[in-house]
This record gives sequence, structure tokens and C-alpha cells, in this order.
Amino acid sequence: MSDLKESNLEKSIRIRSNLERKDLEKSIFTESNIERDNLEKSIITECNLEKSIIKNANLERVNLIEANLREANLERANLKEANLERANLAKAILTRANLERADLEKSILTKANLERANLIETNLTEACLIEANLERADLDRAILINANLLESNLIEADLIGANLQGANLEGANLTKANVIGTDLEGANLTKANLQGTNLEGANLTKANVIGTNLEGANLTKANVIGANLTKANLQGANLTKANLHGANLQGAKELTIDQLSKVKTLYNAKLDKELLISLKEKYPALFKVPDPQ
Repeated sequence: MSDLKESNLEKSIRIRSNLERKDLEKSIFTESNIERDNLEKSIITECNLEKSIIKNANLERVNLIEANLREANLERANLKEANLERANLAKAILTRANLERADLEKSILTKANLERANLIETNLTEACLIEANLERADLDRAILINANLLESNLIEADLIGANLQGANLEGANLTKANVIGTDLEGANLTKANLQGTNLEGANLTKANVIGTNLEGANLTKANVIGANLTKANLQGANLTKANLHGANLQGAKELTIDQLSKVKTLYNAKLDKELLISLKEKYPALFKVPDPQ
């Protein structure tokens, strides 16, 4: 592996260069243009690439631990299996970038543009994605444990089988997102928009869903055990076979007897008085101790 450690390449232009397997640790590439470069398997730890143009570059399996990529343009870049742990990608452009199975643990992606990016099986544990644009991004089976997605844009994003345990999605927009089988245990979805979102089989155990918009959402067979849905909008939501054991539905908006009659259980659930009385009269079996799983 060639050694280019601590090189100063500020504002340089290296379009289509071959830097495969180079050691560029702590080098400076500020505002450089390395569009379409081949940097496969190179070491670029603690490198400064702020505001650089890296569009269409091959960064597969590159080591970018703690690299500064703030406001860098990585549109359509190949970052498959790259190590971006603790990297700074705030306001970076990553539209249509390939980040499949990349490691972005504890990385900073505040206000980054990840529209249509490939994040399949990507590790985003404890990543900061505040106000990030993830519209139509593919996050199937991604790991987002304790990630901060405050007010992020996840419109029509795919999150099938993703792990969002303890994630902060307060104020996030997940309109028409695909969240089938996703693990949202303990997640914060306060005032998030999940209108028309597919949450079939999702795990919302002990999730905070206060004031959340679930209009037209599909919660078929979802686990909503112990979740707080106070003041949530459930107009037209599909609750067929949803497990609402111990869920708090007090003050929920547009919630009907017909919707609740189709759930798996309402054992220990908290409901507004009128709904509770009517349901116990018409569907007493819903309040019985549920069968063991």
C-alpha cells in the first residue's frame, strides 16, 4: 500500500485518478475535485474532505473513520462496506449513493441529503440524522439503534426489517413509508407523521406515539404493547389483529369501536370512558387475559 499520509491536496483536481489501496491518513483534500476517482480499500482516516466533490467515486471498503466530509458532494458515490464511523457528513450530498453495509456508527449526518440512497443493512447506531433527507431511501434491515432522526424526512422510505430500537423520530415525516416488520421498541415518535405508512407486523412496544399522525396507517398484526398513543390521530387506521395490551389510547382522535373490535387484545389498555364502556359491552373477550405467546 502506497503511503501518502498527511499530504496537502487542498483544492486539487484529480478526476478519474487511481488511488486504490493508498494510505491517505490525515491528508487534506478541502474543496478538492476527486470525481470518479478509484479509492477502493484506501485508508483515509481523519482526512479532511470538507466541501470536496467526490461524485461517482469508488470508495468501496475505504477506511474513513473520523473523516471530515462536511458539505462534501458524494452523489452516486460507491461507499459499499466503507467504514465511516464517527465521520462528519453534516450537510453532505449523498443522493443515490451506495452505502450498503457501510459502518456509520456515531456519524454526523445532520441535514445531509440521502435521497434515494442505498442504506441496506447499513450500521447507523447512534448516528445523528437530525433534519436529514432520506426520502425514498432504502434502509431495509439497517441498524438505527438509538439514532437521532429528529424532524428527518423519510417520505416513502423503505425500512423493512430495520432496527430502530430507542431511536428518536420526533417530528419525523414517514408518510407512506414501508415499515413492515420494523423494530421500533422504545422509539420516540412524538408528533411524527405516519400518514398512510405501512407498519404491518412492526414492533412498537413501549414506543412514544403521542400526538402522532397515523391516519390511514396499516398496523395489522403490529405489537403496540405498552405504547403511549395519547392524542394520536388514528382516523382510518387498520388495527386488525394489532396487540394493544397495556397501550394508552386516551384522547386518541378519530378512533372508532369498529376499528378496535378487530384488534387482538385490549387487555389493560387505557381508553376514553365512552369507548371503554361500549367495547366491554359488545366485545368483552378483548379485555380478557390474552393467551401466552
